[in-house]
Amino acid sequence: MSPSRDAGIGRRAVLAGTVAGAASALTGLTPTSAQARSHTQSAFGTIRNDTFWHDTDGNPIYSQGGGVFRFGDRYYWYGVRYAGGELYYANPTRRYDTYATFVAITAYSSSDLVNWTFEGNIATTATPLHIPPSKDVAGDSLSRVKTLSDTSWLGRLGVMYNPNTRKYVLVTQMKSAFDENPTGRALLFLQSDTPTGDFTYADIQTHIENVGHQGTGDQTVFTDDDGSSYLVFSNPSGRQNSYISKISDADSLSIEPAKKVGYTPAGREGNAMFKLNGIYYIATSDLHGWNSSHTYIIESRTQDILGEYSSEYILPGTEKDYSHVTQTGFFITIKGTKQDAVIYAGDRWADFAWNGLGYNQWVPLSMRAGRLIFHSLSEWKLNARTGQWREGRGNNYILNPDFAADRVPVTTLTGWTTTVDTGFSTNPFLSTTSPGANGSRFAATLGSPGAFSGSVSQEFDVPPGIYRLTATARATQELRYARIMVRGGRGESYVLDLTQTTYGWQERALGNLCLTSGRVSISIEARSQAPDQKVFVDSLSLVRAGTGTSQPTSTAS
Repeated sequence: MSPSRDAGIGRRAVLAGTVAGAASALTGLTPTSAQARSHTQSAFGTIRNDTFWHDTDGNPIYSQGGGVFRFGDRYYWYGVRYAGGELYYANPTRRYDTYATFVAITAYSSSDLVNWTFEGNIATTATPLHIPPSKDVAGDSLSRVKTLSDTSWLGRLGVMYNPNTRKYVLVTQMKSAFDENPTGRALLFLQSDTPTGDFTYADIQTHIENVGHQGTGDQTVFTDDDGSSYLVFSNPSGRQNSYISKISDADSLSIEPAKKVGYTPAGREGNAMFKLNGIYYIATSDLHGWNSSHTYIIESRTQDILGEYSSEYILPGTEKDYSHVTQTGFFITIKGTKQDAVIYAGDRWADFAWNGLGYNQWVPLSMRAGRLIFHSLSEWKLNARTGQWREGRGNNYILNPDFAADRVPVTTLTGWTTTVDTGFSTNPFLSTTSPGANGSRFAATLGSPGAFSGSVSQEFDVPPGIYRLTATARATQELRYARIMVRGGRGESYVLDLTQTTYGWQERALGNLCLTSGRVSISIEARSQAPDQKVFVDSLSLVRAGTGTSQPTSTAS
């Protein structure tokens, strides 16, 4: 991703941008400890979520279900390019969940975690495999896999450097296309002499000791301060158990016996780990398929990675928009010259879930009074050398603004509070409509077969300044009123009128909103005495536009 490029694409034509993360820094091309100080550029780079990201040549970045690892003085981002990712990039107005077809494992590199250079495809459908019959569990379904084109699933990968063999080793989930049963699962090991060279077949492993199933659920690779690497994963059937297994020091080509560190009856996925202040944290998501979720945390009670872990809790900040409409992906810990930083790299499987733009949504974490906080930002700035970060001027302070966090049609919206004006009518009035504006999956709908009155609202903090409110809306003709209200902490009140009848989606805007106190509320309000009246709202945005004072202005297009 290059933050200097305005190569936006899709529904909102927004600028491409990112920051990456995975386990702590790794040994590699030149000796470097896992917690070595960053030596990247000193400037702040802009990270923009909710958009498709592009590399330094302006081409789309295709990297899902992978991780970012540091070798020498450079970061390397590995992930999978899927056929559905290509289709959704070209037309993000539907799901492509039947196109989770492997195309390639991609590699990108960066010195600052913001500008990413495409290094090439390190494995493709033509990559040969040489699986011996001795590895088969049922029939010849594994040894019959001759190239990566013979897989029905490949993903959830990580890379490590092994100083003994001087090889870069990649481990990923693999499933044979010739066996739809669990007996077709395996962990596939590929290796290369360089971080961006061709990765070739090394081995497979079908079972991990102490896990009662073949293969894994979701998984990531974590590399600790001493250079030891671990597989963090769940069991594949039910995914109730969280495990950690050391990856062999000798050659990184086998997974050692697992240690069970967590149990959740409902099951969890998206297993990923980071380390902060000597404590290990494992993050997971709900079993929502390709869709977004709260982020759940368990943390080590000691500084032993294989020791006892806490009970599970929801990571504060992920509840109002389901982790910025993502599942847990992976993390990076930056040991900066001024402060340490932990970055959450969320997987948004938009190509398979139709839940917004962009596949990788990366946001900062912080620690307040001993508690982790997730900062759901659409735009922020990172200095990868110092470890400092700050909100971007283009950040949208409204959470779940496209109503994409909810994976199914709902009558309550994640992050929004519904209020029924019972003095006027007790009829329920809130739903979601699909498709939304400009081909998005959902829009919020306020309406009823009978009379109705009420609102949906949320509160959040903003820095003092001048703001611009935008929304895309359409309305029927007999609404008594339909509006968006913005109220500041010092009594400021602004109204964006949506009552005008429209026969298609229109963008509405209200500029020059002066908000002088940190706490702000926004509400979508509507009322009608007549039956079958509705207002549809999508693509909400409240973005800082300046620091002075002026009069509000309203526009419609």
